[in-house]
Amino acid sequence: MKTPNKIIRTDKWRLNPTPVQKELLGKTVEVYRHACQFLVGIIYTHWSELGELTADQLTPAVEKLMHQTAKRPSIKYPQFKKAFYKFPSYLRRAAIAFSAGQVSSFVTRYREWQSGGRKRKDAKPPKLNADTGCYPSLYKGQCYKLHGYDQVEIKVFNGYDWVWATVEITGLRERHLVATNKMMSPSLVLNERSCHLSVPFTCKPEKRKPEANVTAIDLGINTTATISVVTHSGTVIHREFIHPGRDIDRRDKRLKSVSVRASKTMGKGGKLHKGFCSKTYQKCRRINTQIGHIVSKRIVEIAEKFNSVRVAWPTALAIVFENLLGWKPKGGRKRSNLRQRFHGWLKAKIRDFTEMKWAELGGKIVEVVAAYSSKLAYDGSGKVKRSSKNYALATFSSGKQFNAVRVAWPTANLNGAYNIGARGVIKLTHRNGGEGRFSKNSGRPPRSWVCLCDLWAKVSPRLA
Repeated sequence: MKTPNKIIRTDKWRLNPTPVQKELLGKTVEVYRHACQFLVGIIYTHWSELGELTADQLTPAVEKLMHQTAKRPSIKYPQFKKAFYKFPSYLRRAAIAFSAGQVSSFVTRYREWQSGGRKRKDAKPPKLNADTGCYPSLYKGQCYKLHGYDQVEIKVFNGYDWVWATVEITGLRERHLVATNKMMSPSLVLNERSCHLSVPFTCKPEKRKPEANVTAIDLGINTTATISVVTHSGTVIHREFIHPGRDIDRRDKRLKSVSVRASKTMGKGGKLHKGFCSKTYQKCRRINTQIGHIVSKRIVEIAEKFNSVRVAWPTALAIVFENLLGWKPKGGRKRSNLRQRFHGWLKAKIRDFTEMKWAELGGKIVEVVAAYSSKLAYDGSGKVKRSSKNYALATFSSGKQFNAVRVAWPTANLNGAYNIGARGVIKLTHRNGGEGRFSKNSGRPPRSWVCLCDLWAKVSPRLA
């Protein structure tokens, strides 16, 4: 049996240091960065010999150049010990690994520039930047000691010596509570906004059973995400709509202010300066990230909750999305409100965040053909007719207006979610992984245009 791939996820453990402790932590980060700058110069000077070594061989090779011991009294760079008195050995090795990565990256990019591999022919040569905003990696027992999950002892530099400081932990997530997760060496992150430990975990999710429900997602403009949970027999056991309207309004309000300020700045002609409203755009990007996390978190919660079999780990097999890679909007005039809404469509961000969260629980993402997922009625009656006043509402060929009374429920998105779920089920159960129809004489080519009614035909041909 093939073992599942390792997945690494990082938690943020917020720290609450006193003013004195914060100053000590700041000195620790500062001296670590200075050590990395020193080591970058050494490693780059000897890169012709060091570049051919493996990661395990490179660290002792660099230490032979700058770390003096009783068996190695003569070294080439004794200045390191004088500049960094009593520098912890584990921090030194972490700094060597980071500095070697910086030099390796620079050498690769410089050779690429020399060979003309850059996209732009007039691209300037890359520079070796030794002044990087890196943070020290802490090794258990040598650089940090946990006291439960309320306090942590960190080895810090007080300007003269390395001492231990006990710092309070005020916030952490739940990955450390999962028995199969393995905690790795954290990094001490200290900046103007926060002070925390960046704690990576190696996650080993258990394999899910193949016979289970699928959670289908239809990403739209009027409704951010329409969710339907479809069984292999074609039964829809849950449906839900996710639309964080408050966050979307906050983002759109800020974007609208950009056009107002631009018109006041340019007037009827002229150009905007570089970086115009950059802070506003940064804020909007953060709001988009927050929306993506809110929606993806709820999608994963639904996928965990609605399952055909209950075991220690949830058994929902897959989350199904439409394959929208390379999709570009056709509707909406230039600078129109509809075109702006298309630009605010977080189809890729929601899909990527969902994949990261779902992979941690042992699930997988399935992508199906997007063509005619909303245009074809899920009951097999043919194409649906969209309302000219409200494009989210749809009427079937039989004349049935599926839930058209409740405008808050966009029927076109719900119809699309049903068909997406059916395509996901068929893709998972079909022998060659395709989305072929069950009947050769379906009369609705191509074979990828699967609807929910095709699952009914598989269970009972009379229902089709």
